[in-house]
Amino acid sequence: MAARSQPEVPRRRTVPIRVGNVVIGGGAPISVQSMAKTDTRNIRATEAEIRKLEKAGCEIVRLAIPDAEAAAAFGRLKKRTRLPLVADIHFDHRLALACLDGGADGLRLNPGTIGSREKVREVVRAAKDRAVPIRIGVNAGSLEKDLLAKYGAATPAAMVQSALRHIRLLEETGFRTIKVSLKASDVFRTVEAYRLLARKVDYPFHAGMTEAGTLVPGAVKSAVGLAWLLREGLADTIRVSLTAAPVEEVAVAYHILACLGLRRRGPMIVSCPACGRSEVDLRAIAAEVERAVAGLEAPLTVAVMGCAVNGPGEAREADVGLAAGRGAGTIFVRGRPLRRVPEDRLVRELVREVRRAAKAGKEDPHGRD
Repeated sequence: MAARSQPEVPRRRTVPIRVGNVVIGGGAPISVQSMAKTDTRNIRATEAEIRKLEKAGCEIVRLAIPDAEAAAAFGRLKKRTRLPLVADIHFDHRLALACLDGGADGLRLNPGTIGSREKVREVVRAAKDRAVPIRIGVNAGSLEKDLLAKYGAATPAAMVQSALRHIRLLEETGFRTIKVSLKASDVFRTVEAYRLLARKVDYPFHAGMTEAGTLVPGAVKSAVGLAWLLREGLADTIRVSLTAAPVEEVAVAYHILACLGLRRRGPMIVSCPACGRSEVDLRAIAAEVERAVAGLEAPLTVAVMGCAVNGPGEAREADVGLAAGRGAGTIFVRGRPLRRVPEDRLVRELVREVRRAAKAGKEDPHGRD
């Protein structure tokens, strides 16, 4: 099926940087990040989480480094994965140096919390020698006290001044392999902060809503905020922050990008909400189909529809579709009705066609023009 038309999304011009094998900025595809939620010192659990994230399509993983034991574990974990790993450092510059020695692909830190300028310079020199980028991460919840006093609150302007303060500190050492994030737990402050900083620097932006919440409210808030930023070209890499498993963060991120026509990974399910006209158990069917196709990488549209009003039309527009009713349903492939199937076989038959379409790629899985 031909892709549905999407309006072109303008991208802010930025200087590209590289985190491991992932290019960020400079017009590169918007990458998806997440953060492991295991204790980094627990190497077995953290490695398992990294593997789950890789399988889900995560492209960069960040690890918290609270102490020297975690920094040592970071180096061991780096040898066990192909994914770029970013070390999240606060307060102790020695942890950053240890992670750089361990092969870190990136650092996330606030230079203002690392200590003296000489300590910052030591970290920056080590990062520069290894061509490792640094993300300056400004969060509204941890803004410097002098800026809170000056602005009266963690306003967008205060967040931007914090970012610029840290950027200049790195630039003074000749370091420009930088990306920046400006995160608040509400949409309006976050968007306005990115807008303000975009007028002042050309570094790539790591975007997201911080402390967004649990799965459903956090996904909604992240979708609203990130869609706004993405539509204005103010995001080069994204992380959805949820009080949920990190693979859920990755799934939500790809759904947001897919809805905007920016990136696709795996099937997108189009399903009706069900109503009094439904004559099959559509909720159960849709849930089973979603679980069954979750591991596929092919960017297919799969329609699961349960009534005669919109069902046939949506099923025809999808790569693989189902229009169900009266205890049975018609399966469509590439816009054409394939066969009618009784309700007890709908999931099995539909999933089989989705897998065929995924395997065939752009070719019609039934060999038709």
